[in-house]
Amino acid sequence: MVSINAMMCKGCGYCIKFCPKHILEMGKERSEKGHFYPVMTNNDACISCAICALMCPEGAIEVSSDKA
Repeated sequence: MVSINAMMCKGCGYCIKFCPKHILEMGKERSEKGHFYPVMTNNDACISCAICALMCPEGAIEVSSDKA
């Protein structure tokens, strides 16, 4: 499960680029700071590898293995 803090995200897209399962895409909504931020397209396909969180320069992503 990927949790993205929209207020911390600056919309760089690194998480999208490096996701091995290609399940993140840039959302259509802007954060309160005016940045587009990524959203999950398929929660079930996430393997909780945390590459998205590792690549995020802002630390805006948290990953847990809980798919509940």
